[in-house]
Amino acid sequence: MHIVLHQPEIPANTGNIGRTCVATGTSLHLIEPLGFRLNEKEIRRAGMDYWEKLSVSRYMNYPEFLLEYEKHPGARLWMATTKAKRAYTEVEFGEDDFIMFGKESAGIPEEILVEHSEDCIRIPMLPEIRSLNLSNSVAIVLYEALRQNQFKSMQREGELHRLHWKE
Repeated sequence: MHIVLHQPEIPANTGNIGRTCVATGTSLHLIEPLGFRLNEKEIRRAGMDYWEKLSVSRYMNYPEFLLEYEKHPGARLWMATTKAKRAYTEVEFGEDDFIMFGKESAGIPEEILVEHSEDCIRIPMLPEIRSLNLSNSVAIVLYEALRQNQFKSMQREGELHRLHWKE
């Protein structure tokens, strides 16, 4: 699975998303320009000590990213946007799919969206709400995609630290 951030602006969001990607074995793709430097302490604080374990790629622009995407035959590029006509729960995610999210202030540019109208998905919400936080949105959609793929390679059970579960 791949998460793509198109021109993210807030380092804490990208740090949180990076941590989620590490926890799920998901690659993170960043399309520039970024609204911050990757060495900023805010991004490292949000991603904590996980950032060095993250599979992250940077691209100068969207066309450069598409060159990477094309190396994944059979993968689909989903566009998460509040402008979409269908919910993220109405599509079938593949194991190698890419899910793109836009920058916090404006989302994915409409010039890109119109080229991918069949691949646009949204998170349902009340009409008076403009959008959800970017890192929350990534987590919501990514975990649905992972659920659809049976959480492949992920730990599904936990253990207590001091006590034991009753049988």
